[in-house]
Amino acid sequence: MTQRLFAELGLSEPLLQAISRLGFEKAAPIQAEAIPLILAGNDVVGQSQTGSGKTAAFAIPAVEFVESKHHAVQVLILCPTRELAVQVAEEVYKLAAFKRGIHPLPIYGGQSYDRQIRALKQGAQIVIGTPGRILDHLERGTLNLQFVRMAVLDEADEMLDMGFRDDIEKILGAISGERQFICFSATMSKPILELIRTYAPNAKTVRIEHKILTVPTVEQAYYESRGHSKTEILTRLIDLYDLKLGIIFCNTKRMVDTLTEELVARGYSADRIHGDMSQSQRDRVMLKFRSSGLEFLVATDVAARGIDVDNVEVVFNYDLPWDEEDYVHRIGRTGRIGRSGRAFSFVAGREIYKLQSIERFTRTKISRHQVPSLEQVEEKRTNIFFERIRKSLQRGQFREESRIVDRLLEQGFSSTDIACALVHELRKDEGQRVDSPVKSEAMTASSGLAGNDRKRRSKSTDKRGSNNRGRKRRR
Repeated sequence: MTQRLFAELGLSEPLLQAISRLGFEKAAPIQAEAIPLILAGNDVVGQSQTGSGKTAAFAIPAVEFVESKHHAVQVLILCPTRELAVQVAEEVYKLAAFKRGIHPLPIYGGQSYDRQIRALKQGAQIVIGTPGRILDHLERGTLNLQFVRMAVLDEADEMLDMGFRDDIEKILGAISGERQFICFSATMSKPILELIRTYAPNAKTVRIEHKILTVPTVEQAYYESRGHSKTEILTRLIDLYDLKLGIIFCNTKRMVDTLTEELVARGYSADRIHGDMSQSQRDRVMLKFRSSGLEFLVATDVAARGIDVDNVEVVFNYDLPWDEEDYVHRIGRTGRIGRSGRAFSFVAGREIYKLQSIERFTRTKISRHQVPSLEQVEEKRTNIFFERIRKSLQRGQFREESRIVDRLLEQGFSSTDIACALVHELRKDEGQRVDSPVKSEAMTASSGLAGNDRKRRSKSTDKRGSNNRGRKRRR
């Protein structure tokens, strides 16, 4: 498919300025096909894989359509999760940077009603929200859809899977007058097609076909977890490939909590995100992950579609997903927009049949890899450490450190012994990560005992200190 420049899509100057600031020049295929149709006033149904640029395909026309002087809701965008609603709102905000007077507003559960009501009264023109909270505002009379000119369903398949069909129909039914209907989804199931026939029977369809359903830039592999703990395999792979930014998917919230604690105990920078966390907690975790304050995010599928972070190196399927489509959505978090990425899955026993089903669905072969040995991991660590030292020597920027070396040489130590001692100390610092589950549990236990010992020593020290002070006063 021939790529087109954004400048060729008939967009206004403020939109082109915003797109240029974001660093984009060529439109993705779904954007090049859908944007002109939406701008022409058509109802549009778009189907394309996760990570292909669907959000901008409807967000750009939405910002283009809004009349900034009219302070009423003109565009309504429905999303399945809070994370995705926030993500879409952020993109709309960036696209509206040079079009003055545009106010996008995310509305989702877990946030104060009062804050949302105030923002609606102040004249938000683009509302992005989850069906449940949007319906709450309609029933309260705090959201007026009288002037809505465009209704968008983002990730429609996920919303219907989550049981939002009745809510969506009530919301669309509350929009009076003519409105444009836009529906984007990675897959098109029978319920979605029924919804489209009801609300947009003459919709134009944009379907971006791919030879395979998954991202072609993602290296996919699986490891049999027989005879090893999954956590052990996970940490070996992290160390072997020297991975710094990844998402680890589990099927249950309990497993997310357990795995996060195990990773932290082994010295990895990890945090969790799932449905039982408050919105403020989830926001803090996502902020840290987006700013690379975390190495690994452990998540359930509920959070999968709301995670949009550039440069994610790897996705781990710690548990194979229940549904084949979820596999596609998971690994779509890496290898985005042409970048390379990795997706590693752990398979145990009869789960091999589930993996074969995923292969049939994605029309690709997922290769089986051997679990790396501890010796391989240690060799890789040594090689990485060697390269760090070599590059540092090439740069030659260690004037302050040379003074310490000179002092040691003056005391009679040889240069070889000094270098070996320094490497030894550095590798002790590097060895904070623990390879064995047994070792990590031992470390946790010993640190707890050490903590108790410190408390006891502290108390005894306080007593001795107070006794000594008493003796000084008596003298």
